[in-house]
Amino acid sequence: MPWSQKVPYLLGKPVGVSFTNGQGTSGILCSVHGGQVYLMEYLYHTQFATKHYPVNQIQDIHMFPGCHVPSPPLFHTQPLPARR
Repeated sequence: MPWSQKVPYLLGKPVGVSFTNGQGTSGILCSVHGGQVYLMEYLYHTQFATKHYPVNQIQDIHMFPGCHVPSPPLFHTQPLPARR
């Protein structure tokens, strides 16, 4: 299926994007309009940025797969102890 047909199902979801030059990136697919694909990408610490890429440079867009959770989980979700 061409990536453009996947867009309605992928909006607002984490995706991997492969470019025609062999590189790639990942982020949340925000929108596709005006010949651009807009992704919210993580930069550093608490910084995020919306970046845009021309549609003619996109080879494919893939939804992230689900996580395989080992049984029992390696990490338990518990509140952190209070700092003194």
